[in-house]
Amino acid sequence: MKNLELNNIFIESKIPSKKLMIILHGRGDSSEGFVGLPPFLGLDDMNYLLLDAPFEYYTGYSWYPLPPNQLPGIEHSSIVLTKVLDSLFEEEFNAEESFLLGFSQGSLLTFEFGARYHKVLAGYIAISGYIYDAKKLLEEMNPEVNNSHWLCTHGTYDGVLPFDESKKQVEFLQNGGFNIAFKSYDKDHSIAKDELDMISEWIRSIKP
Repeated sequence: MKNLELNNIFIESKIPSKKLMIILHGRGDSSEGFVGLPPFLGLDDMNYLLLDAPFEYYTGYSWYPLPPNQLPGIEHSSIVLTKVLDSLFEEEFNAEESFLLGFSQGSLLTFEFGARYHKVLAGYIAISGYIYDAKKLLEEMNPEVNNSHWLCTHGTYDGVLPFDESKKQVEFLQNGGFNIAFKSYDKDHSIAKDELDMISEWIRSIKP
Protein backbone atom coordinates (compact mmCIF):
# COMPACT_ATOMS: atom_id res chain seq x y z
CA MET A 1 0.00 0.00 0.00
CA LYS A 2 1.26 3.46 -0.87
CA ASN A 3 1.76 6.40 1.49
CA LEU A 4 2.55 4.26 4.53
CA GLU A 5 5.59 4.82 6.77
CA LEU A 6 6.91 1.30 6.05
CA ASN A 7 7.50 -0.71 2.90
CA ASN A 8 4.90 -3.43 2.62
CA ILE A 9 3.09 -6.06 0.61
CA PHE A 10 -0.71 -5.89 0.53
CA ILE A 11 -2.75 -9.01 -0.26
CA GLU A 12 -6.41 -8.29 -0.93
CA SER A 13 -9.16 -10.49 0.45
CA LYS A 14 -11.06 -12.81 -1.89
CA ILE A 15 -14.33 -11.60 -0.37
CA PRO A 16 -14.47 -7.77 0.01
CA SER A 17 -14.26 -6.69 3.64
CA LYS A 18 -12.74 -4.17 6.02
CA LYS A 19 -10.94 -6.90 7.97
CA LEU A 20 -7.16 -6.65 8.01
CA MET A 21 -4.34 -8.78 9.40
CA ILE A 22 -1.11 -6.83 9.96
CA ILE A 23 1.91 -9.14 9.97
CA LEU A 24 5.24 -8.32 11.64
CA HIS A 25 8.20 -10.51 10.63
CA GLY A 26 11.25 -11.57 12.66
CA ARG A 27 14.85 -10.30 12.66
CA GLY A 28 16.56 -10.53 9.29
CA ASP A 29 13.35 -11.40 7.45
CA SER A 30 11.00 -9.19 5.44
CA SER A 31 7.43 -8.98 4.21
CA GLU A 32 8.41 -11.42 1.45
CA GLY A 33 8.88 -14.14 4.05
CA PHE A 34 5.16 -14.21 4.83
CA VAL A 35 3.52 -14.02 1.40
CA GLY A 36 2.75 -17.75 1.62
CA LEU A 37 0.88 -17.42 4.93
CA PRO A 38 -2.65 -16.40 3.80
CA PRO A 39 -3.42 -19.65 1.93
CA PHE A 40 -2.58 -21.66 5.07
CA LEU A 41 -5.03 -19.62 7.14
CA GLY A 42 -7.77 -19.89 4.51
CA LEU A 43 -9.63 -16.74 5.58
CA ASP A 44 -11.28 -15.55 2.38
CA ASP A 45 -12.62 -12.32 3.91
CA MET A 46 -9.26 -11.24 5.38
CA ASN A 47 -7.01 -8.60 3.81
CA TYR A 48 -3.32 -8.90 4.70
CA LEU A 49 -0.67 -6.21 5.15
CA LEU A 50 2.87 -7.57 5.44
CA LEU A 51 5.21 -4.88 6.78
CA ASP A 52 8.97 -4.45 6.48
CA ALA A 53 10.62 -3.38 9.75
CA PRO A 54 12.30 0.07 9.70
CA PHE A 55 15.94 -1.00 10.20
CA GLU A 56 18.06 -2.81 7.62
CA TYR A 57 19.62 -6.05 8.88
CA TYR A 58 21.87 -7.90 6.42
CA THR A 59 19.59 -8.93 3.54
CA GLY A 60 16.40 -8.24 5.53
CA TYR A 61 15.10 -5.95 8.22
CA SER A 62 14.91 -5.63 12.00
CA TRP A 63 12.47 -3.98 14.40
CA TYR A 64 15.16 -3.29 17.03
CA PRO A 65 18.86 -4.02 17.74
CA LEU A 66 20.17 -7.09 19.53
CA PRO A 67 20.35 -7.12 23.37
CA PRO A 68 21.15 -5.17 25.42
CA ASN A 69 20.21 -2.23 23.17
CA GLN A 70 16.66 -3.13 22.22
CA LEU A 71 14.66 -0.32 23.84
CA PRO A 72 15.37 2.64 21.48
CA GLY A 73 14.50 0.46 18.48
CA ILE A 74 11.36 -0.88 20.14
CA GLU A 75 10.23 2.65 20.94
CA HIS A 76 10.98 3.88 17.40
CA SER A 77 9.19 0.93 15.79
CA SER A 78 6.19 1.48 18.07
CA ILE A 79 5.95 5.13 16.98
CA VAL A 80 6.12 4.12 13.32
CA LEU A 81 3.54 1.36 13.78
CA THR A 82 1.21 3.84 15.48
CA LYS A 83 1.36 6.06 12.40
CA VAL A 84 0.81 3.10 10.07
CA LEU A 85 -2.18 1.70 11.94
CA ASP A 86 -3.73 5.13 12.50
CA SER A 87 -3.61 5.65 8.73
CA LEU A 88 -5.08 2.21 7.99
CA PHE A 89 -7.95 2.64 10.43
CA GLU A 90 -8.96 6.14 9.37
CA GLU A 91 -11.40 4.86 6.75
CA GLU A 92 -10.16 1.86 4.79
CA PHE A 93 -10.24 -0.86 7.48
CA ASN A 94 -12.03 -1.49 10.78
CA ALA A 95 -9.79 -1.85 13.84
CA GLU A 96 -12.43 -3.87 15.69
CA GLU A 97 -12.39 -6.50 12.91
CA SER A 98 -8.61 -6.58 12.42
CA PHE A 99 -5.70 -8.62 13.80
CA LEU A 100 -2.05 -8.06 14.64
CA LEU A 101 0.22 -11.08 14.15
CA GLY A 102 3.93 -11.12 14.91
CA PHE A 103 6.68 -13.73 14.78
CA SER A 104 9.87 -13.54 16.93
CA GLN A 105 10.81 -9.83 16.96
CA GLY A 106 7.36 -9.17 15.50
CA SER A 107 5.88 -11.08 18.44
CA LEU A 108 7.62 -8.74 20.87
CA LEU A 109 6.16 -5.74 19.01
CA THR A 110 2.72 -7.35 19.12
CA PHE A 111 3.00 -7.15 22.90
CA GLU A 112 5.04 -3.97 23.41
CA PHE A 113 3.21 -1.93 20.76
CA GLY A 114 -0.13 -3.73 20.47
CA ALA A 115 -0.92 -3.66 24.18
CA ARG A 116 -0.26 0.09 24.36
CA TYR A 117 -1.93 1.13 21.10
CA HIS A 118 -4.93 3.40 21.63
CA LYS A 119 -7.25 1.42 19.35
CA VAL A 120 -8.43 -2.08 20.28
CA LEU A 121 -8.20 -4.76 17.59
CA ALA A 122 -10.25 -7.95 17.31
CA GLY A 123 -7.23 -10.09 18.21
CA TYR A 124 -3.50 -10.27 18.77
CA ILE A 125 -1.29 -13.26 17.91
CA ALA A 126 2.28 -13.49 19.25
CA ILE A 127 4.32 -16.40 17.87
CA SER A 128 7.71 -17.54 19.23
CA GLY A 129 8.71 -14.27 20.86
CA TYR A 130 9.31 -12.69 24.23
CA ILE A 131 8.39 -9.51 26.14
CA TYR A 132 10.93 -6.79 26.73
CA ASP A 133 9.57 -5.63 30.11
CA ALA A 134 6.49 -7.51 31.33
CA LYS A 135 6.14 -5.47 34.53
CA LYS A 136 6.21 -2.15 32.68
CA LEU A 137 3.81 -3.51 30.08
CA LEU A 138 1.22 -4.26 32.75
CA GLU A 139 1.58 -0.73 34.07
CA GLU A 140 1.35 1.02 30.70
CA MET A 141 -0.99 -1.16 28.64
CA ASN A 142 -4.26 0.18 27.29
CA PRO A 143 -6.70 -1.50 29.71
CA GLU A 144 -9.27 -1.85 26.93
CA VAL A 145 -7.12 -4.41 25.09
CA ASN A 146 -7.91 -6.85 27.89
CA ASN A 147 -11.45 -6.98 26.50
CA SER A 148 -10.04 -8.29 23.23
CA HIS A 149 -8.49 -11.68 22.37
CA TRP A 150 -4.81 -12.56 22.87
CA LEU A 151 -3.02 -15.72 21.79
CA CYS A 152 0.64 -16.55 22.40
CA THR A 153 2.34 -19.68 21.02
CA HIS A 154 5.87 -21.00 21.47
CA GLY A 155 7.96 -24.04 20.57
CA THR A 156 9.10 -26.31 23.39
CA TYR A 157 12.56 -26.74 21.85
CA ASP A 158 13.05 -23.23 20.48
CA GLY A 159 16.82 -22.73 20.30
CA VAL A 160 16.64 -18.98 19.60
CA LEU A 161 14.21 -17.75 22.27
CA PRO A 162 13.92 -20.32 25.08
CA PHE A 163 10.46 -21.69 25.77
CA ASP A 164 10.67 -21.57 29.58
CA GLU A 165 11.59 -17.88 29.68
CA SER A 166 8.75 -16.82 27.39
CA LYS A 167 6.28 -19.03 29.27
CA LYS A 168 7.29 -17.38 32.58
CA GLN A 169 6.78 -13.92 31.09
CA VAL A 170 3.30 -14.79 29.83
CA GLU A 171 2.41 -16.32 33.20
CA PHE A 172 3.57 -13.09 34.88
CA LEU A 173 1.19 -11.14 32.65
CA GLN A 174 -1.62 -13.62 33.26
CA ASN A 175 -1.12 -13.37 37.04
CA GLY A 176 -1.23 -9.58 36.65
CA GLY A 177 -4.67 -9.77 35.07
CA PHE A 178 -3.72 -9.78 31.37
CA ASN A 179 -6.09 -12.22 29.65
CA ILE A 180 -3.83 -14.23 27.28
CA ALA A 181 -4.13 -17.80 26.02
CA PHE A 182 -0.76 -19.60 25.85
CA LYS A 183 -0.22 -22.70 23.74
CA SER A 184 2.94 -24.75 23.29
CA TYR A 185 4.01 -26.75 20.24
CA ASP A 186 6.68 -29.38 19.66
CA LYS A 187 8.68 -27.19 17.29
CA ASP A 188 11.79 -25.04 17.07
CA HIS A 189 11.93 -21.33 16.16
CA SER A 190 9.42 -21.66 13.34
CA ILE A 191 5.70 -21.79 12.56
CA ALA A 192 4.09 -25.24 12.36
CA LYS A 193 1.21 -26.33 10.12
CA ASP A 194 -0.97 -27.53 13.02
CA GLU A 195 -0.25 -24.22 14.74
CA LEU A 196 -1.59 -22.32 11.72
CA ASP A 197 -4.66 -24.55 11.65
CA MET A 198 -5.31 -23.68 15.30
CA ILE A 199 -4.76 -19.95 14.68
CA SER A 200 -7.19 -20.02 11.75
CA GLU A 201 -9.88 -21.67 13.91
CA TRP A 202 -9.15 -19.22 16.74
CA ILE A 203 -9.67 -16.24 14.40
CA ARG A 204 -12.89 -17.74 13.01
CA SER A 205 -14.24 -18.12 16.55
CA ILE A 206 -13.93 -14.38 17.24
CA LYS A 207 -17.06 -12.37 16.58
CA PRO A 208 -16.43 -8.62 16.24
